[in-house]
Amino acid sequence: MYDIIIVGAGFAGAVSARKLAEAGKKVLVIEERDHVGGNAFDEVDEHGVLIHTYGPHIFHTKSKEVYDFLGRFTKWLPYHHKVVGNVYGRYIPIPFNLNSIRLVYDKKKAENLIDKLISIYGREAAIPILKLRENEDEEIRELADYVYDNIFVKYTGKQWGVKPNEIDPAVTARVPVILTEKDGYFTDEYQAMPGEGYTELFKKMLDHPNIDIRLQTSAKDCIKLEEGKIFFECTEFDGDVIFTGMTDELFDLCFGALPYRSLRFDFSYHDIDSFQPEAVVNYTVDEDYTRITEFKKMTGQKVEGTTIMKEYSLDYAPDTELLPYYAILNDENKALYEKYANLAKEYKNLHLLGRLAEYKYYNMDAITEKALELCERMV
Repeated sequence: MYDIIIVGAGFAGAVSARKLAEAGKKVLVIEERDHVGGNAFDEVDEHGVLIHTYGPHIFHTKSKEVYDFLGRFTKWLPYHHKVVGNVYGRYIPIPFNLNSIRLVYDKKKAENLIDKLISIYGREAAIPILKLRENEDEEIRELADYVYDNIFVKYTGKQWGVKPNEIDPAVTARVPVILTEKDGYFTDEYQAMPGEGYTELFKKMLDHPNIDIRLQTSAKDCIKLEEGKIFFECTEFDGDVIFTGMTDELFDLCFGALPYRSLRFDFSYHDIDSFQPEAVVNYTVDEDYTRITEFKKMTGQKVEGTTIMKEYSLDYAPDTELLPYYAILNDENKALYEKYANLAKEYKNLHLLGRLAEYKYYNMDAITEKALELCERMV
């Protein structure tokens, strides 16, 4: 009855379903939640505010192909994302830039430091913290230490549940100071939000006569893997299966569970027009939560009052209400995942796709591009 079965209705699954359906394939999408959209799902709360139920999702990409493909299912609302860090009560632009320097230091010291940085590295340069800490100039090293201590290290510790000395130096090396006055978290050419929200985008993307959807359906209940063969509802299935869920659970944790970080969200409504200066404020040095999101500042929604969300990072635990968000990438965990990936290769018509299935992080645009590429090969 079906040419393709796709497990999961997030970006990986939905983009694949649409692309394959348009190529004439009959597609079944299985989703264990009661909605499409995966973690990008959004909904209107009891106060009329459009919220992102599983945390903020800001779309950005350098790819016109990705932007145009998704744009078929939504009218894009231009949105230039800015993030500030709450550093002991002061709001400082992140990534750290020339405006940040002027907020941290007195005018004379700030301008002197800016002149030094530009003369050495050039305007608009993005210099990794590690490189700044190796500079011979004492004031430049002082700046690097300030950014490391007050913007990066404590925030990263909360996010990943590690002590400062346990943070991979390679991660530190990627944290930049950017020599520009332009505030902005992303530099991609295309930055926008779906005008009617992500859920509506997914509903339109999956609205195709060649696509059937089963919500509240677990893959475990209808798909079995045995000796290189895939069975769907007790019958051998000769078509392709795109799996976007947790690969370790697909194989019943036979090699052990892959570790993840999870998130907990606390939502609250406030009868005021504005709660904070930007849509997202990172709490880099204090508080147990990592950031606060104020949704209407990113969705462009005009509504009385405002809903915010405090975000807490914690370890994922199987068989709880927690969801796996971020793969914990170290040599041991990568080796464990490779065991599952090699096991999956024994099934020639099984394709692992997405952050859970591939045990890696993807931005929304990157997984859209990956899904499109996979489907091009399949058809």
